[in-house]
Amino acid sequence: MSERHPGGPGPLAGLDDIDWASHRHAYGPAADVPGLLRALYRPDEAAEAADTLYMNVHHQGGCVESAAVAALPFLVRAAADPAVDAPVRIELVDLVACVAAEGNRVEPRWIAPGWAEAWAAAVPGLLPLLHDPEPEVRTATAGALEEARGRADETLAALWTRHARETVPEVLDALVDAAGRLVGHADRERERTLSRLRGLTAPDSGPGERLRAVAALRAADAPGHHARVVGEVLAGGDLGGYRVAEAVQLLGGPLAERAGHLARLLGHPAASTRREALEAAAGELSRRRSAVPLLLPAVAELLDDPEPDNRLFAARVLGMCGTAALPWADRLAAMTHDEGEPYLPAQDHALWALSRTGDPRCAAPLARRLGGERLGFAYFSVHSEGWWTHELSLSETLGPLAAHARVLLPPLRARLAAVRSVDEARALCRSLTAWGPAAAPAAPELCALLETDAAVWAAEALAAIGPEAAAVVDRERLRALIDAPPEGQPFAARALARAYGRLTGDRGPALDLYLPRLGEPYGNDNPVIVVGELGPAGAPYADRLRELLAADSTGWLPLRAGEALWRITGRADEVVPALVAAIEPYTGGGATRAVTETVRLLGRIGTTAAPAVPVLRAFLDADERPVEHGGWRSVPEDDELCAAARAALRATAGPAPRGAGTPPDQGDRRM
Repeated sequence: MSERHPGGPGPLAGLDDIDWASHRHAYGPAADVPGLLRALYRPDEAAEAADTLYMNVHHQGGCVESAAVAALPFLVRAAADPAVDAPVRIELVDLVACVAAEGNRVEPRWIAPGWAEAWAAAVPGLLPLLHDPEPEVRTATAGALEEARGRADETLAALWTRHARETVPEVLDALVDAAGRLVGHADRERERTLSRLRGLTAPDSGPGERLRAVAALRAADAPGHHARVVGEVLAGGDLGGYRVAEAVQLLGGPLAERAGHLARLLGHPAASTRREALEAAAGELSRRRSAVPLLLPAVAELLDDPEPDNRLFAARVLGMCGTAALPWADRLAAMTHDEGEPYLPAQDHALWALSRTGDPRCAAPLARRLGGERLGFAYFSVHSEGWWTHELSLSETLGPLAAHARVLLPPLRARLAAVRSVDEARALCRSLTAWGPAAAPAAPELCALLETDAAVWAAEALAAIGPEAAAVVDRERLRALIDAPPEGQPFAARALARAYGRLTGDRGPALDLYLPRLGEPYGNDNPVIVVGELGPAGAPYADRLRELLAADSTGWLPLRAGEALWRITGRADEVVPALVAAIEPYTGGGATRAVTETVRLLGRIGTTAAPAVPVLRAFLDADERPVEHGGWRSVPEDDELCAAARAALRATAGPAPRGAGTPPDQGDRRM
């Protein structure tokens, strides 16, 4: 294939003077980079070469490798060269933007020497691309130049020069966004930029441009009538392509004001705007407990939305909020039938939402699903960020419904007996594990699964059932499985040994497998659990557990080591301070499942865990949910944490004196 540029002086000049093998990219030595750079000028190879460069030089970010420093001048030259096809040039500018963003974001130790100087030298080569004939190139260039912090003044001047001539809305948006991100790094161009941005907030500008200008001014901490401008745009209903959630966040101020705007947008004539308003409402609900009474009634109105996916999303939001959705249980129950909701995915979400409210009407429809051809729930759980609407997890749906075992067990047992895949068996077994003793009638089907590749999950469910399962399980078969577990499951032997110990009382196999790992740098959780299950017989390991209790200040290890020590020694005084210290940092946010489980442990410890009371009350008194925000699990995880904190507060208070105080369900509402 011939190159569009001949050898010699030109965009590839100096390429062969670099010792590329001494540089590194994401996959090792960068000896392949010069060939890929040359391929950018061969039309049949350029697109693939650009893709490969993107993967090698940037990959998933997190650092700036030395290959990026060496390749940067050639990437910029190719991006600016009309001999290279426009789609390839756009991808190259995006690559430059991604690497530059990492250079501004990550710690210096992850940035190769010379990057700052190389990036500063590359910026002048990008500036002419603001005037490229292709709008997509101009948009991508503005995105890259917003990272030009060290040359903010000359970049801002170029951005505003282009802005004065630009007619394409997407490019105008990108130029304003870039100016907003750079103004805080400028000197001589700062005031001129702020003045221009303020001018763009005027009513004669487009709604999207007004919002972007406000976002830029807020990012620069510049004073102005930001809330008024955003309120005007929101009241008009046309956001000019700006997303509802982002626009509402620009309001700042009290939640009640944001909720008022959102409630109006939830009734917007455009289905797409209503959907965005639903996502914005979900975001507010995931962050603040006080958002529930302000927003949930307006969300519930969309259960009757003409757009099926909006009905689905509204049901999902109500389900996320659990018992707070009880006022709409009748509507959700009606949606669990074809006559009430013809769109099956929305029907699935309404059924899940009904189960989350605790309404018993969820049981019969779920039993029909378990016994029918169309289940409507996934065998896997999804943990990706954002407001996705994938199928809901079967085990997460059934797990909390032990109270409805009488209705659900017959079809669930039939499904277990006819299970068609390991994935299905795992999901059903995990549901029964969550039920514990209530799943006892399913013990025969679980025992049969010990002969399959789902043996691990069946054994865990049997162990959770307890004595009734121990009375019927084939102990010899379970013991043999530890030595010959299902193939392709490296974790199986240890998990089976732990279940065997819980069912038989023989902890020997589990200790043989887990004790060698006790005290290793990582992965101590399960070894510590096994030792703790020995009870007082674990006394020889107490000192090692004390060391582990002090090894980490937060996370799973303090919980596991603290619980094991308490079960072995019966002493709360040496573990409660460590447990309290492990959860206290999360009263301000970011609480994980380990925090919730630690709170549950404090409740089991009881009155001697009284030093935890201030922290437990702090979890309950917060309006901002002390968990990760911005996803479907935020409210359920907060609900679990609050329930655990209330139970722990009751336990630490101990039994009330006879005749004193008020009944437990009418005392301190936080409990």
